[in-house]
This record gives sequence, structure tokens and C-alpha cells, in this order.
Amino acid sequence: MSSVTDRDIVNDAENTTESPKIQTTFTVREIQELLPHRYPFALVDRIIDYEPGKKAVGIKNVTINEPFFPGHIPSLPIMPGVLIVESMAQVGGVILTLLPGMKGVFFAFAGIDKVRFRRPVVPGDQLIMTVELLALKRNRIAKMQGEGKVDGELAVQGEMLFSRID
Repeated sequence: MSSVTDRDIVNDAENTTESPKIQTTFTVREIQELLPHRYPFALVDRIIDYEPGKKAVGIKNVTINEPFFPGHIPSLPIMPGVLIVESMAQVGGVILTLLPGMKGVFFAFAGIDKVRFRRPVVPGDQLIMTVELLALKRNRIAKMQGEGKVDGELAVQGEMLFSRID
């Protein structure tokens, strides 16, 4: 009777014909490798689901320590809508940056359409944003649909445009 060694396991793993595993989650450090945004404008803490070329789901943990809360309604802190949309745009940026041939390419946020805010986002909330790529034309202009939810309740939804900056 023969025993299986660690070397046998390694050799078997090297000889498999399985396709490489696609990364579906990204930490804040990995996001920083993809996007140029830094504090106080790095507004995505984690990507929890990613489908290449299709969609990404990101998280923004909203804390009372955010730099905008002291000035954005001190008696009733509410995350500014423009920053909620920027958070969604950064999730979209992850999708674009991971497209083939787009490493190191920057897509600027170029427009928003049909954006609606359904509930406030406040300290203690976890904003979960789902962004889907609708179209990419000539690798220069992208259109995306996004939504953000807090505790399963829709907080924001809308369409976003991106333009490649060379």
C-alpha cells in the first residue's frame, strides 16, 4: 500500500487543466491598486462580488468619522448624495479597470442620469452598491447602471457615464 505525499499533491495540482480561478472579491488594498482615489475620496471599502466585464458589488461602511459629517448637517448627519453616487462610480471604476487591456487606464466620471435618492445614508449604515456595465463603446465611453441599498432597502439608483482619460 502506498501513501500519498505532499509532492504528489503538488504534481497533481500542476497537471490539472482547470481554467485559472477568477478573483471575485477585493480588499481595500487591492482596490487601491486598481483606482487612484485616496482619503478622503476613497469611498469603497471592499468588493464582495465581481463578474468580469459585467458587474461588481461593493461596500462602503459609513462611519461618524467621515470628514464630511461635521459640515453636512451637524445635527442630522447625512451622507451627501454626490458622494453616494461617487461611491457607486468607484465600484464601476473597478469593473472598467479590470477589463482586458485596461490596467492603468483611468475612466473619469462623465455624467449621471435618472438618479434618485430613496432614503438617507447615515453614520452606522453599510451601503451595498451593485453596478452593472451596460455598454462600452470603442473602449472609451462606458455606461453603467447602479443601485445602493442599506439593510436591503433601496437608497439610491441611477445611470452613470464614464469617459476614458488618456
